[in-house]
Amino acid sequence: MTKKIDKLVSISEDLYIHRYDNGFMVEASGRDKKGEYKTLKIICNTEEEVVALVKEANLLPLDQ
Repeated sequence: MTKKIDKLVSISEDLYIHRYDNGFMVEASGRDKKGEYKTLKIICNTEEEVVALVKEANLLPLDQ
């Protein structure tokens, strides 16, 4: 699996996981390389993909 949250250089304290009938959506907000605030919405088909995204998000510094 490739990195999906690499568009952000820092992440806010909140990370949302939405559960649907056919998968999940992970919503993460933070700052990009230009310092602009962005919100990513990433579709996942499996729980393993969700866990991988959460682990990836935990590697980013918190947005101040």
